[in-house]
Amino acid sequence: MTTVVNKTAHEFDKQRLEALLSRRFFYAPAFEIYGGVAGLYDYGPPGSALQANIINEWRRHFIIEEGMHELDTTIMTPAPVFETSGHVARFADWMVKDTKTGDVLRADHLVKNVLEARLKGDLEARGQAAAPVKVDEKAKKKKKEVATTVKQLPDETVAEYEKILAQLDNYSGPDLGQLCRTHDLRNPDTGNEVGEPQLFNLMFASSIGPTGQHPGFLRPETAQGHFLNFSRLLEFNNNRIPFASAQIGRSFRNEISPRAGLLRVREFTMAEIEHFVDPLDKRHPRFKEVRDIKLGFLSATVQAEGKTNLSFITIGEAVDQQIVANETLGYFVARIYLFLVKIGIDPKRLRFRQHMANEMAHYATDCWDAEIHNSTGWTECVGCADRAAYDLTVHSNRTGHPLVVRQALSEPIITEREVPEFDKKAIGKTFGKDTGTVQKVVAELCQEDLVALKEALAKDEAQISRPDGSKIHIPSSVLKIERKTIKQNIREFTPNVIEPSFGLGRILYMLLEHNYWSRAQDVERGVLSFPPLVAPTKCLVVPLSAREEFEPLTAEVSSKLRKAGVFSRVDDSSVSIGKRYARNDELGTPFGVTIDFASLKNRTITLRERDTTDQLIGSVDEVIEVVTELVLGSLTWEGASKRLAKYEGVQDVE
Repeated sequence: MTTVVNKTAHEFDKQRLEALLSRRFFYAPAFEIYGGVAGLYDYGPPGSALQANIINEWRRHFIIEEGMHELDTTIMTPAPVFETSGHVARFADWMVKDTKTGDVLRADHLVKNVLEARLKGDLEARGQAAAPVKVDEKAKKKKKEVATTVKQLPDETVAEYEKILAQLDNYSGPDLGQLCRTHDLRNPDTGNEVGEPQLFNLMFASSIGPTGQHPGFLRPETAQGHFLNFSRLLEFNNNRIPFASAQIGRSFRNEISPRAGLLRVREFTMAEIEHFVDPLDKRHPRFKEVRDIKLGFLSATVQAEGKTNLSFITIGEAVDQQIVANETLGYFVARIYLFLVKIGIDPKRLRFRQHMANEMAHYATDCWDAEIHNSTGWTECVGCADRAAYDLTVHSNRTGHPLVVRQALSEPIITEREVPEFDKKAIGKTFGKDTGTVQKVVAELCQEDLVALKEALAKDEAQISRPDGSKIHIPSSVLKIERKTIKQNIREFTPNVIEPSFGLGRILYMLLEHNYWSRAQDVERGVLSFPPLVAPTKCLVVPLSAREEFEPLTAEVSSKLRKAGVFSRVDDSSVSIGKRYARNDELGTPFGVTIDFASLKNRTITLRERDTTDQLIGSVDEVIEVVTELVLGSLTWEGASKRLAKYEGVQDVE
């Protein structure tokens, strides 16, 4: 029988977790010995391995299983690309400055942090809050938090604060400024007032070439590389849609005031998918596989009411009720959920929140964030947006390169419509350098405008507008508009795009919080219960002694594990086996094998499971086979307990 583990004997202690992560070098501030730079972090061996394993599973879960086309596009991007995409004008956050010190804070974070601190103080004043957890004073000094003042607020003020927080993502810059004035929200570090919110573009500007003649930016997302290569991708996919491209790579955002560790950084790894789909058919052939998955939804309508109540319904119901816009968007929402739960995110602390009108990206028609609850509250870790045809359209218009799909029709479409025809000889003589402008403006007119222009031509009153707004008269001798029957054998259209976008650093941190706990008998014995799928090290090999006679069997076991594809490491240090296992529990290593004196004689080794500390015993080959299956996920610990004998604490050396 498997030992029952109590993972909630002690309250979650963020300071203990952070101490563990620093001690075991999961990650650390970059350039630390030079004083560091906010928002930049280096991953150590376990952090790097954890991220690599998350990426490996992401590739398998999405790229391989969905048959996606993988890309690796450049980080440095010429400025015209982001001017066209809208990032130069719109990729910005609202910031405020301390009126005395000039310190810069992100406006929405200031509102959130101060109001949450006031609500916390109200709860404590009402006797509803748990006693504060004692923290290490050194850690406390390093961490900047909004001080909590224990003060009971009027009920109407509490309700107002809660409503503001529920709608916070929907406030504009002027709205945030008004909130700061109305509720006297000050810089929590200094107590000083803050100025009016100002927009700050988050992109890192740079230049390309020795003279800087080509301005550029470090990309804030990987998406544009997909759109610019659409024609090649379409050809690679035999000119058929739907299809998806995927990319994992670095992105850069010049965050205003990064203070939340891996949750808000300036350089990070993203994994993004661009699923190109027919705008007239956003069904997904595999939607039926996920339609019964139940999720927690927080719709824009509920948020607008100042509430945060979740609706727990299936993704099928959400699409049927038009809460989620279409099947393809819904399919990826469900697949995101399955991925996050598989790698170790607690499903009870995962929700999908719909973007409100003011926070919706300029390119999106609908967007849902996978938000994960942690010690700082709910944090967006994955965005899933319907970008419509925005990106392909604007890049096509800017470059003149058609980013479209040409689809042969099984049955031709026959329509009647007004068709403009210019007299090629007359137009050049009449308009000279304006010839191209006239042709372009007329070609872009809709059917209704062409009918009006046709009537005006009959009266010799036809006019069109240049891009600058000035008028051009068109004589009837130059242009004729006739109604014709058109037989269309080819349908040409710009596909829409569904985009799931993952912040891998945030997901990694959520895994750390969701899987950390302390053993009931000793709060100082921390454990990271990573699923074997993503654990940095899968198996620890522990020889009882560093004596020379243990080396051959230790090397054999280690070699066989490696050949089986199980990442393992040997710990033959002089400390006790208990301490060796304890420090590897902190690293999240799910399994360990012990080699003792009886192993040398009997060729039997013990197998330990991290969470329960239960141990089994079997021959070298039996244990390695079991460990391999456990790591691959084809065997559970309960199944392993039926294959191997329970270890009673001592091996018989006779």
